[in-house]
Amino acid sequence: MGADFIDSNVFVYLFDDTDPQRRKTARAIVEKGIATGSSVVSFQVVQEVLNVTTHKMPRPLTAADAIAFFDTILAPMWRLYPSAELYRRALEIKVRYHLSFYDSLIVGAALEADCSRLLTEDLQDGQSIGSLKVVNPFVEEKRA
Repeated sequence: MGADFIDSNVFVYLFDDTDPQRRKTARAIVEKGIATGSSVVSFQVVQEVLNVTTHKMPRPLTAADAIAFFDTILAPMWRLYPSAELYRRALEIKVRYHLSFYDSLIVGAALEADCSRLLTEDLQDGQSIGSLKVVNPFVEEKRA
């Protein structure tokens, strides 16, 4: 089984005091990814997470906390960087699957990293895009 690509929203829930269940789910996903080395993020996820956690949260991370989070969580998972091929692939995905450009860039990065699953709540749970399956890790919580 290939790696999991973790989208930004999973990381943001690590800091969400208003939703303890999602925070717990996000923590389990991230802890497993770090422990096993089986999770991947791209430059886009790193940028989005750092922007949200340092500027848009009710209690933004301090610079020191953001650096520690980057060093211990994001950097070890960061395996994809911008390339002409990635942008071209994202444009093709956008047209074929009718996704936003930024969602297409996430999907393209996950495919480029040869991930088998994309963990996100931003796309349709269960959708297959090439060899990639979209999984909303929070969907069970909605049913409960």
